[in-house]
Amino acid sequence: MNDDARTTRATLAALLVLAGLLSGMPMARADGQIVDPALTERMRELLGSRFGASTAGAAAPRVTVDVGQLDPRLRLAPCRRVEPQLPPPAPGHAIGRLRVALRCVEGERPWQVWLPVTVHVLAPALVPARPLQAGSVLAAADLVLAEVDWAAGTQPPFADPAALLGRSLARSLQAGEAVHEADLRRRQWFAAGDTVQVLARGAGFSVSGQAQALGAGLEGQMVRLRTESGRLLSGRPVGEGRVEVQL
Repeated sequence: MNDDARTTRATLAALLVLAGLLSGMPMARADGQIVDPALTERMRELLGSRFGASTAGAAAPRVTVDVGQLDPRLRLAPCRRVEPQLPPPAPGHAIGRLRVALRCVEGERPWQVWLPVTVHVLAPALVPARPLQAGSVLAAADLVLAEVDWAAGTQPPFADPAALLGRSLARSLQAGEAVHEADLRRRQWFAAGDTVQVLARGAGFSVSGQAQALGAGLEGQMVRLRTESGRLLSGRPVGEGRVEVQL
């Protein structure tokens, strides 16, 4: 399992454990002001012990969960059973920041509140060994491994040096700051008019051939192609002179 898959799995596991802890406490109460603080303390204890065992290993990430507080101005009716709901992370926000919905389903008056929760997935990633300016071309001497929070941003950081060496920075980075895809300039794999190799994939089959690029092949952007028969296709540049097309 690679580093991206391992840390993604750990993040999802943290959320599942959190959901289990909340749903396993049907007698969680609102005492008229906030949800019983013993609930959040118990969540911290169980998450720490369970992840200490489930992520054992030299390369395993450390997962911690910070449980926030509700608005102290809230006045909630007593509740015999609270049901939680974990929404997916909002696009453009750090994947480790969540708001857990706590809904009273058995009480004098129904209510729903949102409890802020932050999941930290701490694991090694590549960071600059010294401050680097925008436009710098990354070399092995520029990068060191350090423990960073993989869930702190909208994109995972890099752990494989091969994915960074020779890439140019789109912005300046400080020493120790994790490198993300958005920090790098997009690579141009080919120019408009170039002949490129095309791999077209469909349900249970793949076909390879050549086509002419009708635009520059920029990393992460779709490009239009014209095949030898004159058919127009759209594909994703994946390397020097190579495009993948989904049929």
